Amino acid sequence: MGGRRRLGRGGSGARGGVERGVSARFLSSRFARLPSATVLGARVPVADTFRSRLLGLALLPRARAPAGLLVPRCRSVHTFGMRFPIDVVFLDPEGRELERIEALPPRRLAARRGAASVLELPAAAQSRPWRVA
Repeated sequence: MGGRRRLGRGGSGARGGVERGVSARFLSSRFARLPSATVLGARVPVADTFRSRLLGLALLPRARAPAGLLVPRCRSVHTFGMRFPIDVVFLDPEGRELERIEALPPRRLAARRGAASVLELPAAAQSRPWRVA
């Protein structure tokens, strides 16, 4: 695996995109400096850098992934390098849901024409306030 693997080291003190009440040390440092936004009732980091857009939630164990990740200006996602399935929510320019793909497994592609952004969520997340039972 080599010595270049630095993912998962938190604790930098920057709490940028980390929700209140969740320690920055617990989540991957990859998300610590990202801005955050409220989407569909959940506060999530916004992937606004090349690296954060490319990696998304890949290479993280589920326990270190945030509640979700918003990828603006995006119509497609990949799950290469994912360690767990994700729910993918394609959003229109106003932030309304266009389509949802649940439990997209690793090593897959998903796209939706007309989407303005994509919300990536760990599959079967327990704390989805917008989820209707």
